[in-house]
Amino acid sequence: MQKSVKPLSLRFKKIPVVVQTESVKDMGCSMATIAKSSGCKLRKDLALINSFSTTVSAKTLEKLVADNRVKKVWYDSEVRAILDTAIPTVGSSPLWDKDITGDGVVVAVLDTGVYDHPDLKGRIIGFVDFIQGKNTTYDDNGHGTHVAGAIASDGSSSDGKYRGPAPKSRIVGVKVLNKVGSGSLSGVIEGVQWCIENQHRFEIRIINLSLGTESYSSYKDDPLCAAVEKAWDAGLIVCAAAGNSGPNPRTINAPGIHPKIITVGAIDDNKTTTPTDDSVANFSSRGPTPDGYVKPDVMAPGVDIISLVSPRSLMDKQNKNGRIENWYVSMSGTSMACPICAGVIAQILQSNPRLTPNKVKSLLLYSCNPLDGVGENEQGTGVISVTNVLAMDRPDKKVKA
Repeated sequence: MQKSVKPLSLRFKKIPVVVQTESVKDMGCSMATIAKSSGCKLRKDLALINSFSTTVSAKTLEKLVADNRVKKVWYDSEVRAILDTAIPTVGSSPLWDKDITGDGVVVAVLDTGVYDHPDLKGRIIGFVDFIQGKNTTYDDNGHGTHVAGAIASDGSSSDGKYRGPAPKSRIVGVKVLNKVGSGSLSGVIEGVQWCIENQHRFEIRIINLSLGTESYSSYKDDPLCAAVEKAWDAGLIVCAAAGNSGPNPRTINAPGIHPKIITVGAIDDNKTTTPTDDSVANFSSRGPTPDGYVKPDVMAPGVDIISLVSPRSLMDKQNKNGRIENWYVSMSGTSMACPICAGVIAQILQSNPRLTPNKVKSLLLYSCNPLDGVGENEQGTGVISVTNVLAMDRPDKKVKA
């Protein structure tokens, strides 16, 4: 049994932790009971992974570690937020004429919130706020709105110019990051747990995680990885940003280190639709993972992506030079590549709603366009192409599950 937490510099300093227990059902007691017996208060019930979050002093930590009902104790670390030419690059725009627009597909965006932007009008069908508990959609940072637009913007404020791959898909906003783009490990897990609990209510098919935290241990010992694995097994397709810590190797963020989910790196398409000048963005995190898995899985454009602005948000105030017209802003990062991939998946699911997460991932991996002379731990299998996927997903084509 492994029990680990960052060392305490002061005996009475309170630090946030996530505590994993044995199965509460098997023990016949609640997680609140375990917390109380160690002298700490249960803050968040993370039943999805048999855990709870709390704050501890050195004394209460010692009691928790000594409790034979406790399996692991993790530091509740910080998690941070990591469309014009980009969309033709992945093959989305030619399919709009065939009405393959992500219509009917719902994507949950776990981020800083979503502003009720004109280009998303009527398509934000749900919102939950784990930061301030508000009931009305908002985005005080701006990152989440840009991400949502990179999935689902219909370009109505730009005469259709700045669209996401899936301009008729719908969005559920899950605010797990605060005004400065920061949140806790337990808060993101709480958001994933909410998505699983509400997937049928909102018909959620995809979770977009343009966020992450540095990870140097196995995915098997990472609580956020445990949560996204539960989501994947529940039928939700999880897309995670690889991270912006390149070009060094072994820099993939969690939860992107999990082998099951789809981890997305970023290319620079040099503002052209021709693949010959595409390259891996210098900032895009590289593999392998701590367990030796190849990551990222796939690539999508992530440099100078024009998407939706949340007016008067922190990023809007700090990035005035990035503003494009009145309703858009340009940003770069694997945070932008990840939702483009999620939008492509929405197009795929509209075309074939019966596809499982494993089948969708297989189709993506086997249909990518690889970059010449680039290693697999820089690009995975290459740049995603929805047109290639739809050509493969036919009865006469055999694709590994």
